[in-house]
Amino acid sequence: MGLNGAVMGLGAHLWGSYGSGGTTTIMAAEFDGGVVIGADSSYVANRVTDKLTPIHDRIFCCRSGSAADTQAVAEAVAYQLAFHSVELQEPPRVRTAARLFQQSCYRYREELSAGIIVAGWDPRRGGQVYAVPLGGLLHPQPLAIGGSGSSYVYGFVDASFRPGLSREECTHSALTLALAMSRDGSSGGVVRLATVTAEGVERKVLTGAELEGGEGGAMS
Repeated sequence: MGLNGAVMGLGAHLWGSYGSGGTTTIMAAEFDGGVVIGADSSYVANRVTDKLTPIHDRIFCCRSGSAADTQAVAEAVAYQLAFHSVELQEPPRVRTAARLFQQSCYRYREELSAGIIVAGWDPRRGGQVYAVPLGGLLHPQPLAIGGSGSSYVYGFVDASFRPGLSREECTHSALTLALAMSRDGSSGGVVRLATVTAEGVERKVLTGAELEGGEGGAMS
């Protein structure tokens, strides 16, 4: 199934795009039962960086901006969330993780260059996506994109995505990353995807021709 056939029709008010948060392209999308998250793998000195950072068993963040800033914030949130989970004696909520990111990013908004997408699954609300753009706001979204490469796919996402995508459609829609990578000189490498559901986390790496006409043509 091609990318265009997989996703059709969504208004701009239903998804979030958060500008040029560093040299990267990141995205996350909800489906009934979980989320799909994805990112390119390029940083200045490393073409195979893993930007899908686990925060808890079924909660991830996608990082854009300063690698040092986003890694420091992610580690601090993971530490806080682990203690929170022990105190509650239950898995933490995705919204709680997003709130912790929002608080750190807002408190240190003058010092940090960090755009974060938080996505995951919890027993209370299922799959959820939250965007924390530069400055420390918090936006729940069915789909969010970010990083420098997102600037090149605003129109495509606006025209193509709709709420209520299936798991397979969300996985195909994540190949929007390849379109951004083919235009954005600061994004590249491979596409890393993770699908998070009640059953756990399934990860996948797409390279070369698997990128369906995006950067894959140049990589093959």
